[in-house]
Amino acid sequence: MGLIERSTIISALSPPGDHLLVTQLIDEFISAEKRFIQRDWEPAELDGGQFSEIAARIYYHIDSGTCNRSKSFDDCLKYIENDTLSHAIQPRHDALHISKVLRTVYKFRSQRGAVHVSPNYSPNHMDARLIIENIRWVMNETLRIFWNGDRETVAVAIRELLQFDVPCVGRFEDDILVQRTDLIPEEEILVLLHYAGEAGFSRKLIGRFARLSAPTVTRTLQKLCSPSMRQVILLSSGCYRLTDLGSKRIRDELSAKLII
Repeated sequence: MGLIERSTIISALSPPGDHLLVTQLIDEFISAEKRFIQRDWEPAELDGGQFSEIAARIYYHIDSGTCNRSKSFDDCLKYIENDTLSHAIQPRHDALHISKVLRTVYKFRSQRGAVHVSPNYSPNHMDARLIIENIRWVMNETLRIFWNGDRETVAVAIRELLQFDVPCVGRFEDDILVQRTDLIPEEEILVLLHYAGEAGFSRKLIGRFARLSAPTVTRTLQKLCSPSMRQVILLSSGCYRLTDLGSKRIRDELSAKLII
């Protein structure tokens, strides 16, 4: 199993959220993450607006008890912000913080010109970074507030959602494939373990998924686990996973290689 499954998050949030709206929210979140990784800045801002609209409808539904899949962004947040009405989301400040962040994302992307073409506007990394970090915060707060399952599972989901997606890794039935042919053995194993998330992969699964010889896998794992590198660690479960140093290498050196 790789980074926490899309279906797991959808099931955890619906109920209390409407299943269709939650599905749309997760899909917009994944789309924004993938495009950000691929340095496609302009769609990240457009996705931010769509994500905000869907999130506003989800919070309105849960806060008011009324599901309206077409209610306007502004009307949803006006209800949440109105202190004279009855509100299901408690404490109130949880929903109010969300409302402020969603308004920031929604207004920023329209005033920057992401909706209307402007001769003075060009998408850039800084703008997209602001949008994606706010989207991540809203997604993680939504999990924290509404996921009623095991708290450690929620914590794992939040931590894993903060990681990069791995577009270059494909799942084909029960097989997993790194779909790049230009990675050295260290990089291929690091990418696989990044995809594996906190649970990691066993030596057997690494050998199965990495298109490398058995001796190469063994030597590479020994090197990555060595005191001089410490980028991978062997867990008591018998699985290997990335350390913080391994995750840092992914961010600093290999982010461009996570795309196809």
